Amino acid sequence: MNLVDIKAKLDERRPGHSLPQALYNDAAMFDFDMAAIYGRSWLMAGFTCELPETGSYSALKVGRWPILLVRDKTGTIRAFHNSCRHRGAMLCKEGTGRSPRLVCPYHRWTYNLDGSLLSAARMPEDFDNAEHGLREVRIEVVSGVIYICLADNPPPFEAFRREMEALLAPHDLAHAKVAHVETLTEYANWKLVLENGRECYHCQASHPELARTFPVSASAYFEFGEADHAAQYEARMQELGLPLGPVGEDWWQAIRFPLNPGMQSMSMDGQPLVAKPMVAAGNGDVGSLRWALEPHSFAHAVGDHLFFFSAMPIGPRETLVTAKWLVHQDAVEGVDYDRAALVHLWNTTNLQDKELAENNQQGVDSPGYTPAPIRPRPKFWWCALSTGTAPRHGNTWMKSWAKKPRRRRT
Repeated sequence: MNLVDIKAKLDERRPGHSLPQALYNDAAMFDFDMAAIYGRSWLMAGFTCELPETGSYSALKVGRWPILLVRDKTGTIRAFHNSCRHRGAMLCKEGTGRSPRLVCPYHRWTYNLDGSLLSAARMPEDFDNAEHGLREVRIEVVSGVIYICLADNPPPFEAFRREMEALLAPHDLAHAKVAHVETLTEYANWKLVLENGRECYHCQASHPELARTFPVSASAYFEFGEADHAAQYEARMQELGLPLGPVGEDWWQAIRFPLNPGMQSMSMDGQPLVAKPMVAAGNGDVGSLRWALEPHSFAHAVGDHLFFFSAMPIGPRETLVTAKWLVHQDAVEGVDYDRAALVHLWNTTNLQDKELAENNQQGVDSPGYTPAPIRPRPKFWWCALSTGTAPRHGNTWMKSWAKKPRRRRT
């Protein structure tokens, strides 16, 4: 499939419908997705608490592209392509660690934490170290969360920074720690994984555990059957000085919303899972702050913990899902929280979604598959995808995804 064929497939897409089959399973289409979407979007890469001291690093992949996050001697977190400037070998394997310098395992080229080349043994006399530092990746840090973009000219970021700093400030992520990380390979195209994660049409039937606390039956703007529930929540948040939203653009959305009546946290019984809350206001009973980045992530920050979800494409029918749970840095495992209980709800939900997405992929691969209308009224305003019904922000992920070149509104 060449670019003409790809454009033709994009042009086949009908608003309000699922996508043409090739967009879910074709190898050339997958490569296009990586270059046009993942290679040009802001991505949520991790948390500053994962890089607690000088020399701390985190190595991750965006699709097949290795990226390295490092805290340098000044305390600044930097992002680089995890590729030696000599023969291109990866400097660090995936995961986290700490090192005073970055040393290539192949020929021992050694880099300072700011990415500059410190030494390259046995190179010619006219070799200039200054010309061979690591290639930097654009990076932004907002309230303890790290974002990267591989594009030379990333989408505008200031509106996102302004709104998210206000929403995230009460959660004090600078004083958090990662309590658990879970990875899951889903044998489905990344768009099926994300479409599943962006709609709650399936939630009531497929996620009974999540439905105990998450308002799966609420309509847009969280209009509950009990009309006073949302009003009481909004009044209480205003009294506590906590902003609600909704805010967003075509590549991100955020809102603070109430959990189901009587529920204080996203857990199996709706009760807090961590004795040491992350949010001081309201004794941690603040509902959930949910924010999402297109194309790959969302997070729920409740009063006692934070849950983060990321979907990174591996191949046309394979996606790596990474889940992280954050708690207050002073919370002690076995005393303030039980790790198994902390991860139970979202692990259960992720496994249910894995089965749904993989089943969806198998059906999409059928010669009998044809795009069909998507439910016209999303459960929540951020789930609008291709329906164009999200309030305030008419440009939706599927619409912007099909643009050439891809542009975003500030």
